[in-house]
Amino acid sequence: MVKKLFGWLLRIVVTAFAASILVVVAYKFLPPPVTPLMLQRLVEGVFAGKPVGITKDWVSYDEISPNFFRAVIASEDGRFLEHGGIDWQAVDEARNRNERNAARAAKRVGKSRPPKIYGASTITMQTAKNAFLPPARNYVRKAFEVYFTYLIEFVWGKKRILEVYANIIEMGNGVYGVEAASEAYFGKSASKLSQYEAAMLAAILPDPRRRSPTKPSVYLQGRATAIQAQMGGIALPQ
Repeated sequence: MVKKLFGWLLRIVVTAFAASILVVVAYKFLPPPVTPLMLQRLVEGVFAGKPVGITKDWVSYDEISPNFFRAVIASEDGRFLEHGGIDWQAVDEARNRNERNAARAAKRVGKSRPPKIYGASTITMQTAKNAFLPPARNYVRKAFEVYFTYLIEFVWGKKRILEVYANIIEMGNGVYGVEAASEAYFGKSASKLSQYEAAMLAAILPDPRRRSPTKPSVYLQGRATAIQAQMGGIALPQ
């Protein structure tokens, strides 16, 4: 009985592993039709009584302004071309920063607000979890995120990762991808984005459903200006 059960489990694991590779290979050439996050947002909207559709428009890498790619690299992942999917230097920096913040918070008396937690998620990691995994926070999902991160680095390469990222990233309520965002916020194609417009789109990404490029706060304007200042020295994959 145990041997039979083990055999079934082994078949399931091997099948799931093979399926994951096939899907990743397929997405190297085909646009992901939908992502787990898009589906979750649809369900959340229905249960909240405020249904939100999915607005997206896939465009190729060459149809997206290089300004956008430089903006998101400057904002989200400055060593994108250097790491193999996970930026271990950024991981160490984030861990040290979180430890210092936790130590300072422990010394404060009467302060209930928890310290801010810093992460080290790369563009590759964000692409992997958006394309293949439902939103969640646990060690099992993190393990799958690492697996898909290294897999798409190996199968897709940097240019395809940027292309998929730019087309599936959430950029507003029901708005996904840079083309849909550019049309919604600026009334133009993503190929026509200026440096500042691209920087503004990158600036909203930490919280795209609460931040708006058309009505930016002082903080958002400052963040976009800082991102724009870093874009000049950003190299892109060929």
